[in-house]
Amino acid sequence: MSAVMFRVRFVNSFLRRLLNGGPVNRDQVLEQLRVCSAEDQVFDVVGKNKAKLTVDHVGKAVGMLWQFQKEKPQLLRTMEFIKSHPQFLTLRVLAENKIALMDDLMLVDMLYSFLRLNVDQHDSLVQQLVSEAWLRIDRFPLASLSKFSVCLSDQHLQHSPLMGHITSIVDQRLSSIDDARILTTLMISVSSLVSPRLRDALISRADDLLETMDPSNYNNPRRVVQFLRNIKHSSRPLLEKCNGIILSNLPKLDAENIGIIMGLYQSLQFNNCDFRLAVKQRLTELIDSSTDPFSFTKLFVALAPMASQEIKDGLENTALLLADELSAFQALAVVEALEETQSRNLSLLNKITSVIQRNLHVYKPVEVARITQALFLMQYLNPGLFTKLRKILVNFLQRSVYPYEVTMLTRVLAMLPSPRLDEGVIARVDSVVAQCNLNDLNTISHAVAKWMRNDQSYRHNTPSKYVRLLQTLNRCGHERLQTADRLDLVLEELKYISGEWFEEMLLEETMVTLKRMRDQINWTNVPELSLFLTRINHLCPPLMDRIASVAIEDINKIHHSAIYATLLPFSVMNYDPVQADELYDVCIQRVIPHISSFDPHLLVLLAYTLSVADCFPEELVREIFSIDFLGKLDAQLETLPDTLNMRTRLRLMELNRAVCLECPEFQVPWFHERYCQQLQKKGNGTVSPVQQQIHRMLGEVLGGIDCVRVAVGTPYFYTVDFECTLDKQLQPLPYSEPSTLQISDRGQVHWGKSSVENIRDVLPPGAQRVAVDFLDSKSFCKNSPHTKGEALMRKRHLEILGYRVVQIPHFEWNSMELSTPDAWKEYLKKNIFRELSS
Repeated sequence: MSAVMFRVRFVNSFLRRLLNGGPVNRDQVLEQLRVCSAEDQVFDVVGKNKAKLTVDHVGKAVGMLWQFQKEKPQLLRTMEFIKSHPQFLTLRVLAENKIALMDDLMLVDMLYSFLRLNVDQHDSLVQQLVSEAWLRIDRFPLASLSKFSVCLSDQHLQHSPLMGHITSIVDQRLSSIDDARILTTLMISVSSLVSPRLRDALISRADDLLETMDPSNYNNPRRVVQFLRNIKHSSRPLLEKCNGIILSNLPKLDAENIGIIMGLYQSLQFNNCDFRLAVKQRLTELIDSSTDPFSFTKLFVALAPMASQEIKDGLENTALLLADELSAFQALAVVEALEETQSRNLSLLNKITSVIQRNLHVYKPVEVARITQALFLMQYLNPGLFTKLRKILVNFLQRSVYPYEVTMLTRVLAMLPSPRLDEGVIARVDSVVAQCNLNDLNTISHAVAKWMRNDQSYRHNTPSKYVRLLQTLNRCGHERLQTADRLDLVLEELKYISGEWFEEMLLEETMVTLKRMRDQINWTNVPELSLFLTRINHLCPPLMDRIASVAIEDINKIHHSAIYATLLPFSVMNYDPVQADELYDVCIQRVIPHISSFDPHLLVLLAYTLSVADCFPEELVREIFSIDFLGKLDAQLETLPDTLNMRTRLRLMELNRAVCLECPEFQVPWFHERYCQQLQKKGNGTVSPVQQQIHRMLGEVLGGIDCVRVAVGTPYFYTVDFECTLDKQLQPLPYSEPSTLQISDRGQVHWGKSSVENIRDVLPPGAQRVAVDFLDSKSFCKNSPHTKGEALMRKRHLEILGYRVVQIPHFEWNSMELSTPDAWKEYLKKNIFRELSS
């Protein structure tokens, strides 16, 4: 009877499980893992079921451990607790033993989770997982391939053959990638290995997928921007599309994400007015909720450089309260922000510096260099700290093997005063020079020049260590240029290069190289090449003619915002190619339809550049001097760095003056009177010895010092070097009052009461004013006596104001032909009177 009852109960139990939908063989371990809500519960299940754990259990447990950590704020994560737990070691051992049993998805997920849980990349588990993944990589689904590429990047394997294999797979399967997240993740991972062809294909595919993706996912466009930053390629249409999506998501972004995006934009030199204004508003909204060190530091770094003084003061007060709680890297971020904002809050600076000093042992070489640079540029007075920093920098430099790191350490070391330089430093620099790009070579040459000036011993040791290093720099620079075969790469290395060493040692070879690559000039590199020629102030007709022809042919491919850079060398250096009229016409027509989408400051700079070339498109002028535009410009200027802010304001004034003088029919009012008065008062009020010499000579030529005025202010606030008045018989007329500006024995200019108001004497009938201007080297191209555009515009404007203008080029005045007082006086007579009588 008991046996019968037992069988009945068994059958009933079986039927009950079947009817309730429960499995006959339930995986109790998996069920226990699923209900875990914390790491210690996961470890408890693992510990009680070690002998039963299957590959699925291990995968589930490891995935849950990472998920729990991922959901916590950065500061609350407990990685060390997990790594040191005995059951975590159990999971690692089991995972390594069961790799062959994992399917493709689990294999990659397991590797990803272990790396996120800070398992060392050299650990045998990680290496075994990577090796197995390599064997299966060709059959990975795209999602797993994308995640695996992230794992390789985490292990600094961006340049590995394995990443090269992934790049090849991406190239082959690109058209089948329909998920923006998968594509953008892969783009970042393979960015160091893409060819120009694959780069363009990836950009095109990303452009398509951004159109169809969920617009609330701001991480996809952020990754696209990161890809562009990595490959140093500014695809303006794609950037603007990404920026539009990011802007729509800005109200939900925190300071950390905003800071990341701002950094990417800055690297790409992408200035967008709407973005900066929206960011400023959003960051201001986050002030009250950013009270912990982590969130506040991110906010401070992003907001302080663009905040009003009132908000900046409030941020600095909060930073002072939180300073002792900052980590080493938060203190580094704050000190760099203080330098950027030119803060003079000594209490805050002392607090931050004390945090830095306590943590000097944790910083990497480049971080110590950044700290040293920030403190030095703020003129922070702490000789003991700088001595300590210098010692650390020297130690780092002597051990470093990375060219970029050696270059940065060398540059920052050269900032600091030092009587003698350690031989080991020179030896280390010398050992990496052959691997350096042109920009790094130029940076090192600046440092060597400073060391030579500071170390008097080198003069007694010929050839010295410095001379030998400079010779090596020269040789490496020439070899790099002579062997270069891609224009885009050369332009990238030349992007920020400047200084005496480059001009004296490499400029000639650089121009030979650029001319050799003339056929590679196309619409994508025209703006960059134009900017380079403008920056080095080098007139090169073959290159500029090629730029003009490419711009005319492919004007519709050049982004409208790049027209400013494209026209710059022609306007600044006053060079008219054969197709000059056509060039300016097509550029203006390219810009006009997009006026409303231009960043305000860029539109001002473009209009000023056109005005120098005597071009005044009416649509452009009317847009800039509209009330709405000027209001938008004012708002943008508040968010721009001080240097760009001041430059834009100056260009707006100069454009306003040019339009008033050259296009009175536009009826644009002159509204820069007060600005010019303030600018005039801030002037240094000194003249050069050459100008003092010319002043004396003019007094003798014109029959008395009372016949010449010096530094004369004109309407619209030009300042003429010297002014004289001649009657209709070309006889000098003495001024009824002494010059409103007088030169002292020390070359100081003293302003009289009427200088600012620009009061002018009434001329007798037939008389005319003569403006005599000395043109120094800034008014000419470096390689040619060709007068630049701004000097010619100034001449045009002075002539409109009623002057006859005599310009004295510095190379004529200082020539061998004019080496005696009589020769100088004869030169002045000939130029003043011949021009007037002609």
